[in-house]
Amino acid sequence: MTHSLQIKNNLYRACLMFTFAVNLLVCGPNVAAATDQNTTQPATYILRYDALYHPVQSTNGMVASQNTLSSIIGARILEQGGNAVDAAVAMGFSLAVTLPRAGNLGGGGFMVVHMAAEGKTLTIDYRGSAPASASAEQFLNADGEVDFSRSKLGYTASTVPGTVAGLHEAHQRWGKLPWKKVLAPAIEQAKKGILVTRDLAWALNSKRAVLMQNSDSSRTYFKDTGAGYQPGELMRRPDLAWTLQQIADRGRDGFYRGKVAERIERAMRDHGGLITSADLKAYKALVKEPITTDYRGYTVATSPPPAGGTHLLQMLNILERYPLLDYGHNSAASLHLLAESMKRAYAYRAQYLGDPAFYPVPVARLIDKAFATEMAGNIDLALATPVAQIEPRNGLELDEGPDTTHYSVMDAEGNAVSNTYTLSASFGSGVTIPGTGILMNNQINNFALRYGVAGATGANASFANSLAPGKRTKSTQTPIIILREGQPFLATGTPGGSRIITTMVQIVSNVIDHNMNLAEATYAPRIYHGWDKDELEYEPGISVDTLERLSERGHILQPGASMGSVQSVLWDGTTFSGAADPRRPGAMAIGVNSLKVSPKKSSK
Repeated sequence: MTHSLQIKNNLYRACLMFTFAVNLLVCGPNVAAATDQNTTQPATYILRYDALYHPVQSTNGMVASQNTLSSIIGARILEQGGNAVDAAVAMGFSLAVTLPRAGNLGGGGFMVVHMAAEGKTLTIDYRGSAPASASAEQFLNADGEVDFSRSKLGYTASTVPGTVAGLHEAHQRWGKLPWKKVLAPAIEQAKKGILVTRDLAWALNSKRAVLMQNSDSSRTYFKDTGAGYQPGELMRRPDLAWTLQQIADRGRDGFYRGKVAERIERAMRDHGGLITSADLKAYKALVKEPITTDYRGYTVATSPPPAGGTHLLQMLNILERYPLLDYGHNSAASLHLLAESMKRAYAYRAQYLGDPAFYPVPVARLIDKAFATEMAGNIDLALATPVAQIEPRNGLELDEGPDTTHYSVMDAEGNAVSNTYTLSASFGSGVTIPGTGILMNNQINNFALRYGVAGATGANASFANSLAPGKRTKSTQTPIIILREGQPFLATGTPGGSRIITTMVQIVSNVIDHNMNLAEATYAPRIYHGWDKDELEYEPGISVDTLERLSERGHILQPGASMGSVQSVLWDGTTFSGAADPRRPGAMAIGVNSLKVSPKKSSK
């Protein structure tokens, strides 16, 4: 026993001496001085950092997504010489395999792209559009109420999918690698299968009742016996692999025309759905200028309507009038201002946000700095304003569901992509098109289906978001690229339904106002205030003292669950930082490290 103890003590001493020697070599004699018992200076740790949380860092590009396997694919595409767009497209198709509750071919979304060679930032709107035969009356029951069995579930609930068109448009304009090479990793994942994570097993089980109503969804996501997949088991997606191969071989026509389109139309016709081959052929992804605002010297670029970017910029324009750094991060004063800006922006969102091809959304007025000054002038710094006193009073919030997903990419050439896309609800409508593996969205439910119905109020009275053939529903999706002196500084975004825009304003403020590193900004507790009721929702981690002071200001406090899953990449001029939100399991930021060139400056 004594011999054993002596061996342990000798090993311990040897480890101490080895550690001391290594630190002396690496850190120099100052570290040794700190261990000298005769020194008057207190001993310090060998490595000491100034932050509790640290982002992933790299020298040659970065990706961040909600799924580790898809992030790995994005990083490999960059390593193989692809640019940020190539990586983003590859990740978008991969997430349809790895994160089926949100990643998709049967949904839609919004992308913001900055290309260094052009010195230009553009957006792609690939939100789903209503089928040509769609009308609001089809989704109302005899009492004039929304029939959710048609607007949320089944074949009638889907808009025309935009994801394939959006990803293809991005690659055609800006991609470097061959189209087939970019799709190859997702095809391999679908063919060979992926190991089911605990999160995926839980998500599938939580939607069992919906998915089991559709024979192909049942066959795809559950075993032949009807049993659910367990963590660690292999799930293959051969039908989806076939569809992805069609897209790889024929580009967008592999989805919107030909065999895949035929299978979609046949399934819709056989089950009372609305989407036709003509709807598929007519669909177009729309390339648009971003909407922007200057925020304390940074240019915040985001997607215009029907995305949620307008109202993010409204909030930032209000907040810019206050010294948030002096107030302190997540202090009562800062959170009060955040909540008041949220209420006001969401009031205008409810009234005015819709498809600009059908309704003249007054974007210029809403993001005007003078208008922000006007809105800020109505904020009482000592007292919360009841939502009933905030105009306009026409329309309330529609929540498109929290199970959207976001990913961000930057490369060493100075290019950046911020992409948010969705099926709307988790696993969308629950419908998988037979023989394709395509899970369809349920975005019809995001229209104000009761607009024009006698007695309709609230969300049902929003003309801007009323249903019309070919129209795209309003959205909270808010992908962002922030520029500093013309170069991408931050690419970020999140899922979270109605909490997307409020989450984004806090991320921007955390980084720019409070000088937080990307991990700190991401991990910090969040709040949410909509415009539908007088409740300030907060995540765990807000100080009890702060909550008391907010209550004294008149806020009605409501503890809530986690908000969002922010995936971000930042370039500080020297190093890439990535942060994947820990709020949802499996997210991962991955850097590409090599001795290649640093990002090129955009031409101006």
